[in-house]
Amino acid sequence: MNNNILSVQNLQKRYNSAGRDLTVLHDISFSVEEGSVVALVGPSGSGKTTLLGLCAGLDRSSGGSVELNGILIDSLSEDARARVRNRYTGFIFQNFQLLPTLTALENVMVPLELRGEKNIKPKALDLLDKVGLADRGLHYPAQLSGGEQQRVSLARAFSNDPKILFADEPTGNLDAETSERVIKLIFDLNREMGTTLILVTHDMDLAARTQRIIRIKGGTIYSDEPVNSMGI
Repeated sequence: MNNNILSVQNLQKRYNSAGRDLTVLHDISFSVEEGSVVALVGPSGSGKTTLLGLCAGLDRSSGGSVELNGILIDSLSEDARARVRNRYTGFIFQNFQLLPTLTALENVMVPLELRGEKNIKPKALDLLDKVGLADRGLHYPAQLSGGEQQRVSLARAFSNDPKILFADEPTGNLDAETSERVIKLIFDLNREMGTTLILVTHDMDLAARTQRIIRIKGGTIYSDEPVNSMGI
């Protein structure tokens, strides 16, 4: 039985820049098993963030296919892809991407509101408690430190019980001590909720704490290997 949550086949991405075609991804293929923890690593400009966006349905490919939880998302309309994202995926970004006019609690509630769920405040409060911010729910992003903002975004990412979590350099804007706290929370919540995790990072020490490392260079996969032991 196929238990892949994500299957990528012959994926390509091209952009038109100043009248010239720029190919960012070349013929990428891989699959990710449900419940696994995978790192995508590579130098700046290697295409790893572009690949993550295609896998998550945030952008359309120029060729090939992405199957997310058994759904081929390439040919879906924008609205249909948004519904797939909201039902099955969570996101953590390097720059947090919290809505500045909403409190921490309201930011966590947004994905649940988009799904039309009722009585969502208790769940959002529980998630804020899990990331150590039970007393910061009424604060706005500008009133929070970078680490606190990223923990809010982490609570938001898990609020809709995603089957797969995409994290793009989640500690890129944080100091070492705060980074370690955020990473531990990501791994702990991921394990507790049984979520698949795909983590984009340039930090090989962090990548070594996952189950599998996919290395990307020049828009192609040049290495895809299991990690000998998980150091989570």
